[in-house]
Amino acid sequence: MKNLLFLLFLGVAPAAPALAQSTTVKPEVAVADQRRPVQVLEAACGQCRLGLPGKSCDLAVRLNGKAYFVDGTHIDAHGDAHAEDGFCQKTRQARVQGEVVNDRFVATYFRLLPEADKAP
Repeated sequence: MKNLLFLLFLGVAPAAPALAQSTTVKPEVAVADQRRPVQVLEAACGQCRLGLPGKSCDLAVRLNGKAYFVDGTHIDAHGDAHAEDGFCQKTRQARVQGEVVNDRFVATYFRLLPEADKAP
């Protein structure tokens, strides 16, 4: 017991099984269906950038002039939304496949495009 207390005092804990963090955030929906068209759409935070109602930051796209929240991927799967180049700070371009279902865009493919280099 004395040895255990000494180890804890030094900040060394006895070996315990490591638990991996689980995540429910999907990364990019990475495989496009070659039989369906891929569109380049504006993507951003629906509340911060595209004028959608809500109290948290959620991924949205603009299709034919109308903004839709996105299902199938998550705002945090594409970097820090609040970073300088994040969805809450900038509207970005993304290659997407999917369709509007019940006034939401259900993405079956979503790949954020790199920002264009700025001319000096």
